[in-house]
Amino acid sequence: MIKKIVEDIKNGYIINKDEAMELLKYDLGILAKYANEIRTHFLGNKFDLCCIVNGKSGKCSEDCKFCAQSAYHETNIDVYPLLTKEEFIKDAKYNHDKEVKRYSIVTSGKRLSKNEVDVVCKSYEAIKNEVGIRTCASHGLLDEEDMIKLKNVGVERYHNNLETSRSHFKKICSTHTYDEKIETIKSAQKAGIEVCSGGIIGLGESEEDRIDMAFDLRELNIKSIPLNMLNFVEGTKIGDAKKVSEEEFLKTVAIFRFINPDSQIRLAGGRNLLTENGKKAFEGGANATITGDMLTTCGSGITEDVKMIRNLGFEI
Repeated sequence: MIKKIVEDIKNGYIINKDEAMELLKYDLGILAKYANEIRTHFLGNKFDLCCIVNGKSGKCSEDCKFCAQSAYHETNIDVYPLLTKEEFIKDAKYNHDKEVKRYSIVTSGKRLSKNEVDVVCKSYEAIKNEVGIRTCASHGLLDEEDMIKLKNVGVERYHNNLETSRSHFKKICSTHTYDEKIETIKSAQKAGIEVCSGGIIGLGESEEDRIDMAFDLRELNIKSIPLNMLNFVEGTKIGDAKKVSEEEFLKTVAIFRFINPDSQIRLAGGRNLLTENGKKAFEGGANATITGDMLTTCGSGITEDVKMIRNLGFEI
């Protein structure tokens, strides 16, 4: 069955949920081999390398069980307001000089205020003019008016994770809804901004929940899909979730490739929990990653990542 599905996908076929669920029965080696074949067919050896900066940290009003920045949790993280334009420019230049192609400012909270949006837009404009790196943004549940402002200063992508499936979402967050996230995604798209949206593997969700999320992302036409492996932070309330094995995560990456054949499948948080920083995922369907540190946890070295990516035959 899998060989026929792969050939059908390469010829434009879109698989259905029953077929995706059937893929769970296959061994990782087989799934990874064919996921990589699909990736090569649609995207060649292009690799998207990006970085993020924690531009505003802590005291978030939302109760997402996994998040170290939630005001509902007692975690040992730095808390600070929006960084300055000069700090963003310095950080963006550092990453640009190390061959990172995309730079995203990420801020805590349900959404930036209107005034904060205006302030951060000045930083994006300065980064574009003084550094030249491509910019992405992640500022919560903004509306279309805010998205237009970001578009006008050169922001190319807006990040807003679905996090998990619709049915599982209410088990991890009660202060905003799945539909609010989708509304934000559509607002960015209406403003002419690409969207980066994915989720976290290891929130106590089922395999079916993961597949449901992959289909929702396909329906939303998301072309950059970050997948995080839960990196548990002491003090958060997701500790009762069953730990996901590396094999289970890698199978998820491969199946996401079957469902979203022409999207960038991006490794994000928790990559340092994987063998060789996720090398097997890049051999099994993934073709993008966040490099450097994450928001509240350590990431991976940019120089080491660039070397590994090129050794695997990718072009950054």
